[in-house]
Amino acid sequence: YLFTFWVWRGSCHPQCLDYKPPFGPQQPLVFCTDYTKFGCCDLQKDEEISRKYDLIMENFDTLGSARCGKYISSILCQECSPYAAHLYDAEDANTQMRVLPGLCGDYCSDYWRDCRYTLSLLLEDKGNLQQFANLTAAIEEDRRRFCDFLELKDKQYCYPNVLTDAELNANLGLVREDSTGCLEVCLQEVANGLRNPVAMIHADDGSHRFFVAEQLGYVWVYLANGSRIDHPFLNLTKAVLTSRWTGDERGFLCIALHPRFTTVRKAYVYYSVSVKKEERIRISEFTLSDHDDNQLDHSSERMILEVVEPASNHNGGQLLFGHDGYLYIFIGDGGRAGDPFGKFGNSQNKSALLGKVLRIDIDNIDESTPYTIPSDNPFVGEQGARPEIYAYGVRNMWRCSIDRGDPATGAGRGRMFCGDVGQNKYEEIDLIVKGGNYGWRAKEGFSCYDRKLCQNSSLDDILPIFDYPHKLGKSVTGGYVYRGCEMPNLNGLYIFGDFMSGRLMSLKENEATGEWQYNEICMGRDQTCKFPKLINSYYRYIISFAEDEAGELYFLSTGVPSATARSGVIYKIVDPSRLCRRAPPGKCSIKPRPVKIKGKLIHFYPREGLIGFYLVSYQAVQIVNGKPLILTLKAQFKVIIDTTQSKSLTTTWAPYTSQTANKPPETPRGRGNKRGKGGRRLPSGSVRLVSADGMPDRGRVEIFIRGEWGTVCDDLFTRKAGTVVCRQLGFTTALTVMKRAALGEASSRVRILLDDVECEGEERSLLECKRSKVGKHNCSHEEDVGVICG
Repeated sequence: YLFTFWVWRGSCHPQCLDYKPPFGPQQPLVFCTDYTKFGCCDLQKDEEISRKYDLIMENFDTLGSARCGKYISSILCQECSPYAAHLYDAEDANTQMRVLPGLCGDYCSDYWRDCRYTLSLLLEDKGNLQQFANLTAAIEEDRRRFCDFLELKDKQYCYPNVLTDAELNANLGLVREDSTGCLEVCLQEVANGLRNPVAMIHADDGSHRFFVAEQLGYVWVYLANGSRIDHPFLNLTKAVLTSRWTGDERGFLCIALHPRFTTVRKAYVYYSVSVKKEERIRISEFTLSDHDDNQLDHSSERMILEVVEPASNHNGGQLLFGHDGYLYIFIGDGGRAGDPFGKFGNSQNKSALLGKVLRIDIDNIDESTPYTIPSDNPFVGEQGARPEIYAYGVRNMWRCSIDRGDPATGAGRGRMFCGDVGQNKYEEIDLIVKGGNYGWRAKEGFSCYDRKLCQNSSLDDILPIFDYPHKLGKSVTGGYVYRGCEMPNLNGLYIFGDFMSGRLMSLKENEATGEWQYNEICMGRDQTCKFPKLINSYYRYIISFAEDEAGELYFLSTGVPSATARSGVIYKIVDPSRLCRRAPPGKCSIKPRPVKIKGKLIHFYPREGLIGFYLVSYQAVQIVNGKPLILTLKAQFKVIIDTTQSKSLTTTWAPYTSQTANKPPETPRGRGNKRGKGGRRLPSGSVRLVSADGMPDRGRVEIFIRGEWGTVCDDLFTRKAGTVVCRQLGFTTALTVMKRAALGEASSRVRILLDDVECEGEERSLLECKRSKVGKHNCSHEEDVGVICG
């Protein structure tokens, strides 16, 4: 029992009554000011509580108001506490949710002594008025019974102790660290079965699509719901030079979309080719098809630049559009070891393009020139220097990114971060600036590599912001500064990794000193990541990082670093403290712009494959009027096979819900369960509750109509309609109705069947209620209604 208690305290516990994490309100609260920095109320909810308080206080004279006002306001404001779910017993499926927050014993005794007759006023809008009137009349004169009703026995979480408990309030809502200082994250798998995914980008066009490039030469389009379009955005497999070798650095290496892609409709690619047995890197432009917004016109290729590669390694491979609209190209030093080309190597030679960052203009051109040179490029006019060069002295920059800037202040906007792969000892992270010399081959990280060049007083090199030795990793993969909405604690954190060691790392700038603080990133423990869709393991070889249109971060990795092995996976990074702290409601909601699709959609399934469903009966004991009542319950489980390790089979039992199940592809949409108990066909109007954790008394409402299961919109849906649902399932009533998909959002494969449902509460099914026609609605799955039955 001691071990179980420790794990629970170590897991993320703050939670609101909508079963979501607390947040920092966008506007300060006026009434429940204890929770103005962090809690479960926005200004609208705060005003609602304030109105209720004013209504109650109309029953008091000045003396009574002074005596009882503080008790009433404190009790009402516990809906705003970051621990509201615990105070109201909403976390425990085996107990009915409280109508008022749980109080500490001493506080309850004081409340009883000073203001016990106000209890009925607090309960006036909580349901059956006569029932609560009888209750308060029975307990108001008996302090023991009064506090049996209000007291929460857990002295750490009851009010007001929960406000002052040092353990609960230490680092509340902040990013989590383990005992070694390692920042804990969880992951969500969003795509798999990829062959060395080298890049993932977005179009910044409101569609929230992302485009994933494989080293082999394919680029695929994924929609915001995770589905992949069955035909490639681009297929250059016949032109791309690569092989099956493990670790081959040649291939399709990067893609970038024009910053005005919606109007210019052009894409730029970086790939390896063989021309008359000579290896080259090629930068080309493609135009979007006139007939398909999710496919490039393969006949439209316009070659922009080719550079001969003297060796098969150090090909670089990054394309970026800067905020200035110019295209930046990051090219490796030509390969082999130690940049052995010429007196000083390619990287220090400004007459060569190898080992450089280039900047070109691909907009202001004519038919005779593939690109032009920006007039402010640093070496324009310098004798012997290539005018394309923006920065030099780089070895093999692998994955660069541009900082979006702080969402509030814009600080950091436009900074260019790169990971530069080292030689024998050090890997480094650089901030790229115009005209900068990054030291290779004179230096590797902060250390000298070629001592003669290193001592040259004219080197004037720019040092990295960070380097690390090969005991931590041997091939850096540059990342991104987090600027998304969902995880405010990570704002400003630069997250990167290492291809060889699989290590995830982070840097945070000290704005006062300009120094960067290092923290390793590790996977959260099982309890930390024990939430729907989250995992805490990944494939080791980290190939690339990515940012979606909303600014959320991902990384791409593989279990077999070969261009032909289908073991590549894309993971979304999730800060587990976001499970204790979220952005304010509505702030991070997105509505992807519809995309016209030609072809089929391939739906995403996590790596574990579905084996089968099993219906399990079990018994539970419930105490009713002091006597044990034996209940026979049923739950459906799925058994899954983990295919992560090809040589082993691991079966796992997990509660089955239609939200989390991997339905076999041959099952038609929403039509997987047409028969009920004993094989009888389900009657139209049957309902079920779908929850991520398998709780039988709460979840998203789904209804069975015309042979398929579908969802119900929350428009006009009240507790009366919820009670109709709960009674069908054997419960007495609906304790509450949860709107805006608070209990789970269905996948796009599930149809919305009912909208504008209005019930009197006595109907036998939702089909008997006033409603719109089946299948007719004006809502999305973001408005799926849920209920909690009791």
